[in-house]
Amino acid sequence: MQFSDGSSDLELRLLLKDMRVQSPKEVHVDVDENSLAVRIKQAGSVTTLMETKQLYDKIKPGETIWYLDEDQLVINLRKQDQELKWPDIVESWESLSIGVFQLLKGTSIYIVGDSSEINQKVAEELAVGLRYTPLDTESLLETFGEQSIESWVTAEGSDAVAEGEAAVLESLSSNVRAVVATLGGKHGAAARADKWRHLYAGFTVWLSQSEAADEDSAKEEARKQVYDGRESYSKAEVVVKFDSWDACHAKAVAQASLSALKQLILSDKKLPGKKSLYIRLGCRGDWPNINPPGWDPSTPTDTHANAL
Repeated sequence: MQFSDGSSDLELRLLLKDMRVQSPKEVHVDVDENSLAVRIKQAGSVTTLMETKQLYDKIKPGETIWYLDEDQLVINLRKQDQELKWPDIVESWESLSIGVFQLLKGTSIYIVGDSSEINQKVAEELAVGLRYTPLDTESLLETFGEQSIESWVTAEGSDAVAEGEAAVLESLSSNVRAVVATLGGKHGAAARADKWRHLYAGFTVWLSQSEAADEDSAKEEARKQVYDGRESYSKAEVVVKFDSWDACHAKAVAQASLSALKQLILSDKKLPGKKSLYIRLGCRGDWPNINPPGWDPSTPTDTHANAL
């Protein structure tokens, strides 16, 4: 298979050398916005050359053209978003790693959720795929405090640990191209609504274990949690649900995170630039409605009235 992105159009070439196709009538190309299936029907038999339900992005199915070119089937697809560069025809770990890296424009990612271990494992996978620097606040805090998080909680309480992590997040907020795993559970800054000021410096991903029976139910569960806003994690821009956890699932959860981040940024391509502005103005806590320079966070104002 050969794939190329020619700006507004995509070209896919599939080799038919061993298929002995005699007529275009034997070729069946089925498309919709997100999927593509190519089948050869001959003498009562059906051979699937390609089938995907997850194209890298949406196409205009009504403008699909295909034809036979000697021993190749050539399919031309029209992109809905002509500005978006497709690394590959399908959404995969490889294509997402390349594509999301370009979309992020250096913006860092912060992983939040109930488990420090899960946050760290997924952050490590994301860092490898994006060629970002992996960081975790647990290690940084334990190095700085010269004691384990558990010992710190016992000696000074959860609030002290959360304050410490908030200070670490402040020091990391100007970093670019980093994936930061935060502390899980009630000890972390992300579990406190008033400690998100510097988390907003990057794109936040909430990793949440789901009790839903299927994907649609999990999506609805995530929507309700964000809408209710009862958990501080609901401030995150992206929610990724998973039904069970094992370290071997880290890459799959990381891929789901990349897919969600891609959708988020494509919904508003100005977001990376807006994150950069938020950092330059000092991470004042006025995300997403950024106030003009000189705004004082300690002075009550109508944020929405003056937002940039």
